[in-house]
Parts: sequence; C-alpha cells; structure tokens
Amino acid sequence: MPSIISYNVNGIRAAIKKGFWEWLYAENPDIICLQETKAHTNDLDFTITQPESYHAFFHAAEKKGYSSVAIFSKEKPLQVAYGCGMEKYDAEGRFLRLDFADFSVMSVYLPSGTSGDERQAFKEECLADFLPYITELRKTIPNLILCGDFNIAHQDIDIHSPKTNKNSSGFLPQEKAWMTDFLATGFTDTFRYLNPSSQAYSWWSYRANARINNKGWRIDYLLVTDTLKDKCLSASILPEAEHSDHCPVKLVLS
Repeated sequence: MPSIISYNVNGIRAAIKKGFWEWLYAENPDIICLQETKAHTNDLDFTITQPESYHAFFHAAEKKGYSSVAIFSKEKPLQVAYGCGMEKYDAEGRFLRLDFADFSVMSVYLPSGTSGDERQAFKEECLADFLPYITELRKTIPNLILCGDFNIAHQDIDIHSPKTNKNSSGFLPQEKAWMTDFLATGFTDTFRYLNPSSQAYSWWSYRANARINNKGWRIDYLLVTDTLKDKCLSASILPEAEHSDHCPVKLVLS
C-alpha cells in the first residue's frame, strides 16, 4: 500500500535541526512532497540532496532562502518535470512533478497573500493560471496527485474561527469558491472525503500559542483525480510532527 506525505517544512535545514530525519524514517512514506524548503541544492549537504533510501529532486526559487519545493521518492520516476512552464511562478520554485507508470505526483506551493495587496493579487493570478494548466496536463496524465500547501482553507470546518477570518487572505470568498470550482473539475480532497466531519488543521500561526490552543487552518492538501478516488484507503493529518508551523498530511493508497 503506497503512502504519500505532503509537508510544508518552513525551511528544510531548520526542520532537520528539529528532528525531521528521525521522524521521516520512522514514518517511512513511499513518497514525500515538501514545500518551502527555502534552499538551493548547491547550499545543501549531500545527506539532504541524497537521502538514504530515497531519490531526491528539488526545484528552487531564484531568490535564496525563499519558497522552493522538493520530492523524495523510494521508486525512481520515469520523468521529472521542474516547474510549470510559466516563468513568474517557476522563478519562485512552486511546482515539481514526478511521473511514474500509473500516476504522477506534484509538489505544489501556491502563493500566500497575507503580506499585502500586491501578493494577494499575485496569488489570485496564480490560481487563475493553475486551473487551465492542470486541466491541460490531465489530457496526458489522467491519474494525478497534487500534494501541497494551497494557502486556502476551503470550508468553515477547515478553520478555527470562520467568522473572524472571513476577510483574511486564505479564507476569502473568491479563494473558497476557486477551491470548490477546482475540485469540481474532477479532483477529490482526500482528507475531507475520508473524514467528512473531522475538524483538524495543518497550519498554526506562531503567534498567541495558536498551536497549543489548536487555533489552526487546514490549508495543506492531498488531492487526487477522481480516477484514483476509489484507491484511497486512509487520509490523515499528523500534528504530532513539530518541525514547522505546518504539520504533514498523509494518504495511503491501495
């Protein structure tokens, strides 16, 4: 039963200092998609770029210490696609895809709009571009798994205080509507599909003891094309992993 994890590590070197490797090898996923690695491969030790038991791939932002994604896979992929072919997003290291015989896995890090109007506009531009990009990709890759930080809490159940956050980036009406429309094109939110009434979060602010008080947001997703929906055995959130302000999300497939 293959297992896939998605994890925004908020700096891979910082996560390693907090016990990331020990956790990873205990969890032992077949594939782990990372976001916000915040590192160029030439700045990383070989123990990170060539981890034991895994093939490792990285797509870094041009700006050092910013954004960037990676995927570690036990099985060697048939093909690796770095970026999405749109320079403004690829310069920020937001997409990385591995193709296997029966499916493809993509590490996705959609922009945050929390720093102000300019980045919120960039985020919404990216959302508008991402849907047709994925729609076109699915013509040749029908079995696709999107793993990552979408920076959107989709529904009231996915956020600790929906009323007070109704005007917050990540929970704006247009963002929630985008997620609804995106799923309607033929994707399943695996955690919500298998845990329809579970209120669990994958990100907490560093402020005001948010994690201790479990005042969080579910913004990290494992989305599968509906062609893979019936193969989903379990989907879980792993808050006990504390290497980041996010925690990992996990999917087990048959």
